[in-house]
Amino acid sequence: MASRPLNDDEVLTEMNKMVAFIKQEAAEKARELKLKADEEFAIEKAKIVRQESLAIDANFEKKRKQAEVALKIAQSTSTNKSRLRVLQAREQLLQDLFSEAREKIVGLSSSTGSYSQFLESLIVEGLLRLMEPEVIVSSRKKDGALVEIAVNNGVQQYREISGRDVKVAVEASLRDDSAGGVKLISKDRKIVLDNTLDERLGLLEDRMLPEIRNELFGPNPNRKFYT
Repeated sequence: MASRPLNDDEVLTEMNKMVAFIKQEAAEKARELKLKADEEFAIEKAKIVRQESLAIDANFEKKRKQAEVALKIAQSTSTNKSRLRVLQAREQLLQDLFSEAREKIVGLSSSTGSYSQFLESLIVEGLLRLMEPEVIVSSRKKDGALVEIAVNNGVQQYREISGRDVKVAVEASLRDDSAGGVKLISKDRKIVLDNTLDERLGLLEDRMLPEIRNELFGPNPNRKFYT
């Protein structure tokens, strides 16, 4: 059967079919593109959200660590200030204690009898340590009379103990505002034995300070070794 040309209605029908097909293809393609765009948008959105979340977490962690450091610094500063105040109070207490001890020692020289015997013992001790044939005894000017007596008695004791003679000269070269006592000096002045009360108190402070601290404040928790 021979084909015949299409009439206008048939042509229009075919054209409508083609247009419908094209529209359907375009709609499907549009849906595909929209789905793909939505998927890419969701992926990119999730990526951005994750990146921002990580940035927020990192910033929060940074600020948290900064806050912890600032808190530790503040606590350390407060602890150090408290420790310093305690140390200052302890040091002041020790100074007050030593000042009171010095006042009592200074008061010793006001008791003529006891002080004279004390001077004598200091002189004898010094002579025995020096063992020199000639010695200079230095004292306060106001102790001159007592020192003369103490020297005479001390020389006799020294002779009885050591079997030696010693020649002693007395000079007043110590300050009158000192606590008292004497210095013994070799004739050539190269050897000086300080037997003053101020010196003895200083030595006592140095030697007894650890024991005094322990008695007053207890053992030092930071000290690991004891002699």
